[in-house]
Amino acid sequence: MSGFSVNRRQMLGIMGGALAAPAIIGKARAAEVTLRLHHMLPPVAPMHKAFFEPWAKTIRAQSDGRIDIQIFPAMQLGGKPPQLADQVANNVVDIAWTLTVYTPGRYPVSETLSLPFMVTTAEATSVAMHKFMDEFGQDEYRGMKPLAFHVHAGGKFHMRDQPIQSQADLDGLQIRAPNQSVGKALSILGAEPVFFPVTEMAVGLANGVIDGTCLPYEVVPAFKLHELTSVHCAPAEGGRGLYANSFGLLMAGDAYDRMPDDLKAVIDANSGIELSRQIGKQFDSFESVGYKMCADRGNQFVEVPKDEVQRWQTATQPVIDDWIETLNDAGHDGKAMIDRLNQLIDAETA
Repeated sequence: MSGFSVNRRQMLGIMGGALAAPAIIGKARAAEVTLRLHHMLPPVAPMHKAFFEPWAKTIRAQSDGRIDIQIFPAMQLGGKPPQLADQVANNVVDIAWTLTVYTPGRYPVSETLSLPFMVTTAEATSVAMHKFMDEFGQDEYRGMKPLAFHVHAGGKFHMRDQPIQSQADLDGLQIRAPNQSVGKALSILGAEPVFFPVTEMAVGLANGVIDGTCLPYEVVPAFKLHELTSVHCAPAEGGRGLYANSFGLLMAGDAYDRMPDDLKAVIDANSGIELSRQIGKQFDSFESVGYKMCADRGNQFVEVPKDEVQRWQTATQPVIDDWIETLNDAGHDGKAMIDRLNQLIDAETA
């Protein structure tokens, strides 16, 4: 038994104090504006702990407590991840963080960053994405105020036991694809892309249903990829990565518009291209933890040479051409946009 005990009168006093405390704290910290932020990750995820929580605290501090951002992880406010953008557009939530490939083809400009070989570092590519959206995506999120656009670090092949250094090594391998465009690229390169939720990936690897998966090191801890795979294959540094998925941090236009100008200024100061850069930089830093877990287990690391990656890029050009048509169908000049995106990525990476 515990050495701590209280009698009935003491317990009532404690309970009374506990009941009174929230009212006192609430009054001391009363906010003029409360914003509900919704996302799909669990509260233990690096993005939640390293970005969302500090970001919300910064905004509260800079607004002298007048803005309170309440964070609801793991879809706690209901719905499914593909509905997050709609929840913002329909004022169900005030802010949401969403993955563009959750709604294929709906936000084609921002989804362009999820094409294969459109990533270097997450930081450089996130800045490029923000500039790209400023130039071409102003009308894509009507009724919403985008706060940041970014990508995660470039994906790597995490294989059960097959090293990949050339296109021939991919032949016939069943690999979970992170999105449709990457799946098409894998198919062209000779692999057999498999599509199922990332939550089912661990079972697929454990049972040998798939030979590997394509994801950044960031996800290694959550799915114990260092235990389920033994070989990790990444493009040589300094060139393009295999892929990165793109994200948007979106705020409801109505929620922003009804704020007084001085509080809008606080939101503005904590959003925009520098926030995109910050998030991208954090995603680059997230890679080290997963990489170390793989290294500590004694797993094998394989580098895909730059010239081989360039051959893959050339071979998978039909995927890019298909997307150019998608952009054209949406009323854009797809070829010009792809050319400009490549320019931006190269410029930010230099």
